[in-house]
Amino acid sequence: MRYKLLGRSGLRVSALCLGTMTFDGTGGGWCVSEKEGRGIVDAFLDAGGNFLDTHTYGPTEDYLGGYLTGRRDRVVLSTKFGGTLAADDVNASGAHRKSLVRSVESSLRRLRTDYLDLLWLHAWDPLTPTEELMRATDDLVRRGKVLYLGVANAPAWAVAHAVTLADQRGWTPFVAVQVEYSLVERDVDREILPMAHSLGLGVTAWTPLASGWLTGKYLSGGDTAGSNGSGGRRLDDPVMSRFLPRNDRTVEIGREVCRIAEENECPPAHVALNWLRRRGAIPLFGATSPEQVRQNAACFDSLLSAEQADRLDAVSRIRLGFPHDFLNSGLVRRLMYGEHAGLVDVVSR
Repeated sequence: MRYKLLGRSGLRVSALCLGTMTFDGTGGGWCVSEKEGRGIVDAFLDAGGNFLDTHTYGPTEDYLGGYLTGRRDRVVLSTKFGGTLAADDVNASGAHRKSLVRSVESSLRRLRTDYLDLLWLHAWDPLTPTEELMRATDDLVRRGKVLYLGVANAPAWAVAHAVTLADQRGWTPFVAVQVEYSLVERDVDREILPMAHSLGLGVTAWTPLASGWLTGKYLSGGDTAGSNGSGGRRLDDPVMSRFLPRNDRTVEIGREVCRIAEENECPPAHVALNWLRRRGAIPLFGATSPEQVRQNAACFDSLLSAEQADRLDAVSRIRLGFPHDFLNSGLVRRLMYGEHAGLVDVVSR
């Protein structure tokens, strides 16, 4: 396992993060039982992983708290807030102070801990003023209940505003963003990633394997059964099928991933995970078996060459749109820089 600093903090996290979306306790479809979940966490810790991500839905926090008994302090434990805790309670969701405090106190009880290493806002809440969000989360940090803050699934302008506001007021800023990012889904290349790099924020990427598409097993329309033999089919699942867009572009991306995997004599998943790592992201993956964890954790043994990374960039590239395409056009570059366009050496700052 490799490790890296999370954003502009000194927190050391493993270069892979284990997500717990599959820990629903049913053992059906793409989910696992409580016993199977323990084996998955054990395999991740045995591989040197220390970065665990969970959420407030279902029994996942309860399970994870039990799994970590006696070894809580060796992990970087993150959970989320903002999602609804009670559908019939108007204040049981959102990023406002009442929802935040209620959610964190509940998570601490379920996880059987007195502090959270990292607290994510699960999705941007446009109804809550940014000042309230950042002051309320800062209060939890000052009370020692939360150590670091992050934000998931938020527009770049909102994150930049929140970080700048916190810096100006002396409050605790976000140290990382959590986004959907993979060779199949690269929308964050437009605004969110440049913003994160500019502000020194860490990036964790959920669905790094595009819900299994980048493992190659869906290319032929063949193996769509869950690894536990339950017969769950992601392509037919109304929720998961949203993350498995099958079209000419995604098929060609999958084929290129498989070609490079053959060249490197490694699983296709290693190719997809290492492409993200080369772009500075921490892949956040889920698993339905300890073997999947061990296989993904071995990705550091099969790195990409620069030429292979370029091929993956090319096959998966998206159009950035305005203003990026406009600013990169020859006409605008000549208007801005005259005959010196392309002659100035740029150093990252």
